[in-house]
Amino acid sequence: MDEFKLRNGMSIPCIGYGPDSLSLMAKYPKNGRLVNRVRNKIRKELIERPQYVEMLAFTLKSGCRLIDFSASYGDGSLIAEGVNKSGMKREQVLYTTRISNRAQYDEKIEQEFESQLRGFRTDYMDILMLHWPVTDYFEKTWIKMIELKEKGLCRIIGVANCNSHHLQRLYDISGQYPEIDQFEVHPLFTQKELVSFCVKNGIQVEAYTPIARRDDRIYNPPLMKKLSDKYHKSITQLILRWHIQNGIIPIIRSMNKDHMRHNLDVFDFHILEEDMKLIDGMNINSRLRYDPDNCDFSAL
Repeated sequence: MDEFKLRNGMSIPCIGYGPDSLSLMAKYPKNGRLVNRVRNKIRKELIERPQYVEMLAFTLKSGCRLIDFSASYGDGSLIAEGVNKSGMKREQVLYTTRISNRAQYDEKIEQEFESQLRGFRTDYMDILMLHWPVTDYFEKTWIKMIELKEKGLCRIIGVANCNSHHLQRLYDISGQYPEIDQFEVHPLFTQKELVSFCVKNGIQVEAYTPIARRDDRIYNPPLMKKLSDKYHKSITQLILRWHIQNGIIPIIRSMNKDHMRHNLDVFDFHILEEDMKLIDGMNINSRLRYDPDNCDFSAL
């Protein structure tokens, strides 16, 4: 897989896999009938957990070795199981975890981070990120993250969902920008100004929701169907390739092996500059996820 070079000289894969939390497929609330709660637990342990681990192992063996996780999703033990099942060595995989909003509010950054290390069964994290710029707390969290890096407990520190004013604030209080910022980017919401700010200051951009949840406004227009025919690639593959050629790491998510193979098959073609501009032109500033300048962090 192709790689990008970070500001510190470290290489990072140009596609990441975000397995999220173990799927909560139960239709019954926690306070529901006991039999339904037991049924849900059995389903998670006997069906969903093995599927999760198997999919992670498959993705790693398919060449996608940047794993994107968060303390908000769990303790990381399933990640460790997936890596073990894949046969990969620890140093072959890049682990990412993020500090949860709850840990920021409770000011328990170190405690949560240590729990993640135990769950991942590792003594260091490759990439430690701040999940959201929680008002009145994200600056203190950033300083704690710098301390963890200085102790050798993580190799890279970054953020997610930060706009340029958040990034500048972190620089003003610490003298350093994050090395990564992960935020929403897709053809309907290109965030060119924020991306340019990151590039100017040596911040690698990662994109979540990279295919805009297969929004019809991307997948139905004649333009994308025409480009799909031209390059003999699906619209999803075109969008992922568009990200990579823009220097952005798309964080993909799938629990289907065929879909994952398809998503990773984007290295045998190149989108022409004029076609890149056509895809850029689809931007309508349509945000599909939460706005970090206008959201309730306690609910995230």
